[in-house]
Amino acid sequence: MAQICWSLPDNKLTMKITFFRNITLIPILLIMSLFNGCTSHAPVPTPEHVDIDRFMGRWYVLGYTPIIVDKQAHNATEHYRLDEDNKIQTTYQFRDGGFDAELKTYTPVGWVEEDVASNAEWQMQFIWPFSSDYVILYLAEDYSRTIIVHPNRKYVWIMQRETQISDADFEAMIQKIEAEGFDRSLIKRLPHDWSGETERLAEMKAAGL
Repeated sequence: MAQICWSLPDNKLTMKITFFRNITLIPILLIMSLFNGCTSHAPVPTPEHVDIDRFMGRWYVLGYTPIIVDKQAHNATEHYRLDEDNKIQTTYQFRDGGFDAELKTYTPVGWVEEDVASNAEWQMQFIWPFSSDYVILYLAEDYSRTIIVHPNRKYVWIMQRETQISDADFEAMIQKIEAEGFDRSLIKRLPHDWSGETERLAEMKAAGL
């Protein structure tokens, strides 16, 4: 969070305006929100049931569709925490441009669609009042790996509980996505190397991330 201050000499009043860095996501969410109703897309298949409590916690983002803010993401994580109001407090964090680059953090809020029994269809909101569809396309039986998509078939996130994935397993995830009409060229493999992230890992643990 950052602050801008102006001093008003006439009455010596100092005004402070606080804003969030993730305000840059407004145009992104505006664009994504337009896809929620303007075009008809075939439904995305989902798991029969997602245990939300089990789905919570830390995920490492291994493949994704880059957007404006994370085109050069490294060591990206997504953490979910279900609060007492059944809102999913989300922390998306990554190094911007390299393994030792600046750490960026975004904190959208999600919720499960109440009329969907599977718990696999969410809304994700970076800034009120705009939200975007967030659908769990695939979930491993042991909750070790998942694929999240937008139903417009333009956005994909491949995540798992560990930092590394074999080439064969990554290709298997890509093929699952392709089978549902997604273009593999939109998906970038996200680099991970946590050998220099001891301090960050300690901070994440202390923060419950």
